[in-house]
Amino acid sequence: MKTYELMAPCHFGLESVTKKEIYELGYEISDVRDGRVSFIGDAEAIARANIFIRSAERILLKVGEFRAESYEELFQGTRALPLEEFIPEDGSFWVTKASSINSKLYSPRDIQSVMKKAMVDRLGRIYHRSWFEEHGAKYPFRVSLYKDQLTVALDTSGESLHKRGYRLKAGKAPITETLAASLLLLSGWRAELPLIDPMCGSGTFLIEAAMLAAGISPGADRAFTAEGWSNLVPRKHWNEAVTEANEQIDRGILAGGAGRALDIQGYDIDPAMLPVCRENAERAGVGKLIHFQLRELAKLSHSGRGGYLITNPPYGERIEDRRNLPLLYTELREAWEGLDHWKLYLITAYEDAQRYLGRADKNRKIYNGMMKTYFYSYGIRPRQEKK
Repeated sequence: MKTYELMAPCHFGLESVTKKEIYELGYEISDVRDGRVSFIGDAEAIARANIFIRSAERILLKVGEFRAESYEELFQGTRALPLEEFIPEDGSFWVTKASSINSKLYSPRDIQSVMKKAMVDRLGRIYHRSWFEEHGAKYPFRVSLYKDQLTVALDTSGESLHKRGYRLKAGKAPITETLAASLLLLSGWRAELPLIDPMCGSGTFLIEAAMLAAGISPGADRAFTAEGWSNLVPRKHWNEAVTEANEQIDRGILAGGAGRALDIQGYDIDPAMLPVCRENAERAGVGKLIHFQLRELAKLSHSGRGGYLITNPPYGERIEDRRNLPLLYTELREAWEGLDHWKLYLITAYEDAQRYLGRADKNRKIYNGMMKTYFYSYGIRPRQEKK
């Protein structure tokens, strides 16, 4: 069967998580760069990667790459690509996004326009047409230029993979589903351990944790652009991947039987967020697996020995909010210290977080979009009695 080089863009700093997921799916890694993991896979891999990978932003199918320092080189390089191997005569094709870093060509609009003309020129000669109705399946291209080296890929996913479909409402500064899943995987949390998000917002960390514990695949209930590519990915591969996903669901955990119940809890001080959390969890199919409660951070408690705190606390987007951060992060430290042998994980852009939390055991820099954030890891500490 024909194989392709597939690319999985991910959050900067979390490439190792995506790499591990791809390995576990059974595919060979071909390249790892900042914010992207590439691997070799066939048509079936396109379906399985979209449905199963929790940490990637989308799955791209690499069409080719070349160097371009002028628009003439861009036109000729694009026209030389074997586009007819991917786009049928009735296909609808365009460059949906172009990005440029440290390159002579930097205007996304001009790059998109020149490449579209070159694509039409190439396919027009192949299919003996002067124009295309483009009424068939959609074939959106994504193009990246880095130091004048251009990579051309087809977007197999369509909407970003973080759009699982369950989060119709969110809080003020929500964490994306893919980032939440990545951090959970990085933390090493296991379903047999308690998990609490004391500032849970719309509940994303907890919903992703419950889906992970129950074996619910992130893409089993959504659509992908490549589902329309019958010339590249036969329908049977999508059906087989969904069947595989359904077979992996742990029905015992979903039923909450003896010894199978999860201890996943979410707290927030905003009463308006609790219905949002519950609605989101219900749509994700894990509504019965998470306990949401209105509770102040300072009143956090748990009787169990050993567990995980993971959260995305406020980090002072507005100047007036920053005045409250020292107290908030101090309360978070005290709440964690009041638990018996628990670990603490948090992602924040607040530069002074360690001043109030104490020095982290691990500190990983992660780019959340264009925002630089830090993922702090605090290992097990014995309980400290409150004074």
